Amino acid sequence: MTHQDTTPESVANKAVADSTTSNTGSPAVAPAVPKASADPSRWGRVDADGTVYVSTADGERAIGSWQAGDATEGLALYARKFDDMVTEVELLETRLGTHAGEPKHTLTSAKHLQEALPEAAVIGDLAALDARIQHLLARAEEAVEGAKHEKERARAEAIARKEALVAEAEEIAHEATHWKSAGDRLRKILDEWKKVRGVDRKTDEQLWRRFSKARDAFSRRRGSHFAELDRQRAASKSRKQELVEEAEALTESSEWGDAANRYKQLMAEWKATGRAPKDSDEALWQRFRAAQDRFFSRRSEAFSERDAEFAANAKIKEELLVEAEQIDPSADLKTAQSQLQRVQERWDEIGKVPRERMRELEGRLRGVADKVRDAADAQWRRTDPEAQARVDQFRERVEQFEAQAEKARAAGDERRAKKADEQAAQWREWLQAAEQAIASR
Repeated sequence: MTHQDTTPESVANKAVADSTTSNTGSPAVAPAVPKASADPSRWGRVDADGTVYVSTADGERAIGSWQAGDATEGLALYARKFDDMVTEVELLETRLGTHAGEPKHTLTSAKHLQEALPEAAVIGDLAALDARIQHLLARAEEAVEGAKHEKERARAEAIARKEALVAEAEEIAHEATHWKSAGDRLRKILDEWKKVRGVDRKTDEQLWRRFSKARDAFSRRRGSHFAELDRQRAASKSRKQELVEEAEALTESSEWGDAANRYKQLMAEWKATGRAPKDSDEALWQRFRAAQDRFFSRRSEAFSERDAEFAANAKIKEELLVEAEQIDPSADLKTAQSQLQRVQERWDEIGKVPRERMRELEGRLRGVADKVRDAADAQWRRTDPEAQARVDQFRERVEQFEAQAEKARAAGDERRAKKADEQAAQWREWLQAAEQAIASR
């Protein structure tokens, strides 16, 4: 089994050998440097007067004086100083291999060691140490160049990332309409912008100006949008206030049909009007609904009262029809005609009935009237009264009912006017029949 060297020096040398590679990717092993403290006399001496010499390729070089004791102790001291320099080189190699610091700093430290080596007061294999330092310098220069390329690559990536962020911000500035999400995204872009490092000052300032301009453009567009929205909502509030005031003015109206139609129009206008400011829109809507509810509640009560009145009128007319249907024109035509006229007058005075009962009740009354009229026609044909007198009588009755219709229409009572027109038409038919009878004699 082979013994494995685990001294600090051997570990450092192994780290450099493992982590350092040449440009082709193959391991580049650092030159070995013998440990001076293992045999200091191999690399230097102390003469009789205490002068300390180190051996170099060009001969001995005096490096100091030793007067404190045995010469071997002096050699050991200067050998340890040499080993310390080797350790310092190894540490720099390890720093390069582990990327623990800036390669530029390592290169500077290596140059300082190289510059100090010709005059260094140390005892050891100076040529080997110089070769080790030369190797360190070469690797440090490679690392510096690599760091430079990496920095340029990182700079290019950082510029590309910031350019992408600027492009996205500019797109948002000119096209976005979802204001909240767009504003949130711009804030996230700013946070990400702050994290991107490595862009040179000039480029960074140029990109920042574009980004700031995009943010300002977005803020202006958003401000204009909400300013216009505020104007629209103010106009909507003013219009809705007008609608509310008109709705409230209609609450006491008794023109049920016209007012109900106007409420429908007001509702359509309300829906067509944009939203008012949130704090006032709901309050206006509550006022509008309250006005509507007030009117339609009154209308419902009035319709309920009217329906009850119409139902009572229908009951009274039913009772009147029972009386009318007992009229017997065959017994006494004049009495029957007089009774029918009184029934018709009372019928008109009673008033309206439910719409669904009108045809039934009016039909029964017309049946009575037809029975009396038919009896009169039959009697007229049988009795042959003075024709001209009858014609005059019929004409008088026509004129009488026409006058009643005109009077009722002038008073706005279309129902009674219509009734008088029907009676006038009936008497006009009789008049025409009487005139034809005279003409045919």
